[in-house]
Amino acid sequence: MRRLLVRQVRSGLGAPRRIRATLEALGLKHQRSVIKPDNPAIRGMLFQVKHLVEVRPASDEEEDS
Repeated sequence: MRRLLVRQVRSGLGAPRRIRATLEALGLKHQRSVIKPDNPAIRGMLFQVKHLVEVRPASDEEEDS
């Protein structure tokens, strides 16, 4: 299964509650990375916060750690 490496690069402070809730649901904290499965639900969440995050495919080495 494909996976995405998601990193929050901008703060959610001052953003609407819905955006902050989406960041929390993704498990993101400022300047931290998480690996998420590549599925339509996650893609929709990432679309909502695209101005706050960086997304790239996760490599095998990143998935093991």
